[in-house]
Amino acid sequence: MNALEMSKKYEEGSLTPIALLEPIAEMIKANPYVFISTTYERAYREAEASTKRWQTMTPLSPFDGVPIAYKDLFDVAGTLTTAGAATCLKAPKAQNDASVVAKLAQFGMVCIGKTNLTEFAYSGLGLNKYFGTPSNACDEDYIPGGSLSGAAVCVAKNIVPLSFGTDTAGSICIPACFNGVIGYRSSMKRYAQQGVYPLASSLDTIGPLAKSVKDCIILDQLLRSSNEEDTCLMHDVEDMKLIVDWDFITAQNIQAEVMTQFNQCIDHLKECGVNIVEKTIFAFSDALDVIDYFGWPALAEAYTLHKPLLESDQSAFLDPRVRKRLDDAQTILASTQITLYQKMTKLRSQLRNQLRGYFLLTPTVAHMAPLIKPLENEALYYETNLKTLRLAMPGSFLDMPSVTLPNRFRKKTLPSGLLVSGVSGNDRNLLQACYEIECLLKNKM
Repeated sequence: MNALEMSKKYEEGSLTPIALLEPIAEMIKANPYVFISTTYERAYREAEASTKRWQTMTPLSPFDGVPIAYKDLFDVAGTLTTAGAATCLKAPKAQNDASVVAKLAQFGMVCIGKTNLTEFAYSGLGLNKYFGTPSNACDEDYIPGGSLSGAAVCVAKNIVPLSFGTDTAGSICIPACFNGVIGYRSSMKRYAQQGVYPLASSLDTIGPLAKSVKDCIILDQLLRSSNEEDTCLMHDVEDMKLIVDWDFITAQNIQAEVMTQFNQCIDHLKECGVNIVEKTIFAFSDALDVIDYFGWPALAEAYTLHKPLLESDQSAFLDPRVRKRLDDAQTILASTQITLYQKMTKLRSQLRNQLRGYFLLTPTVAHMAPLIKPLENEALYYETNLKTLRLAMPGSFLDMPSVTLPNRFRKKTLPSGLLVSGVSGNDRNLLQACYEIECLLKNKM
């Protein structure tokens, strides 16, 4: 059940927000490592108030009473923000909600708790040495993806219909892809990020994971306080502007099963009358070339942020894999970092000229979710992490809002993802296009 379906049941009187809390608590207990902390006392207060509002038909929003979880980088008043790290356990509790948490609470949404993640959100695999690793919702032997592992799993397992997380290099879209749910990475600064634990300020953004694009659209309207008419149902399929850059895709060593499902998806959209243009987007491939040559700009920023911790006795409590990546970043030259920022600015401008309102289609990740057990091998862990992040990194570098849609044409396989990306600031049109694509794919899968 997605959030909008839940809301309709509230309106009908066949379900109440308060009635959901006990089943949610039972599901959280049955799925270890998905949540780091829960806020049941707050949730009961919010759900009870919401139930009364629905009984008098005075909801604060369509999502009044809908339960939501937050990646444990978001401050929730009275709770500890751990960032998935044991070193944060002695930090003071948050005095206030993060801006997004506070705003959604004003619209009646019920905060269930804070979800697990890779330590400091610093990996695309979703493993956490201290708090444990949640099982992939599709197959427990496989990784959940990261960094926001728990936020994806709790939506995929129907614990809550919505969660909210952060994204620096694929942290929303990768776990959404691996668990077969929708993830929306917003343009930077679309939503306020006060009260959110950072990783790299030049790249950090936030966004939801959901069961439907429509839910993402409504969340966007709430957070933007938008009065725009919902025109999603008015779009003609023929008017969608989609691009596939086959030169880029064929150069990426994409796993055969992922490539098969991507091709099936493109063929199906064409059969439905969607006009998909084949065009090289040089800014996108150039961004990946820059990253390959100069490195990832978040590395130096993350090292600078955590340098005091790395130099303290508390560093002994860090996940050794996370610590190694942070330590390695201290050798990055200032001149290299400046070059990265300069190229970032230039390529973002070029991308706008090259896409011209179109949306780029790529696989979300070049491979299916890998098995957890083999990743105990250090070399394989680092190699797999880089491969997992690779297709998401150019979009993050270019501040491209992106939506990953489940792409599972063969039921017996793990899900892959279709990533739809646009230029910075074109989020609303992106969400509308993805709503149409989602409807077309549902008719096939």
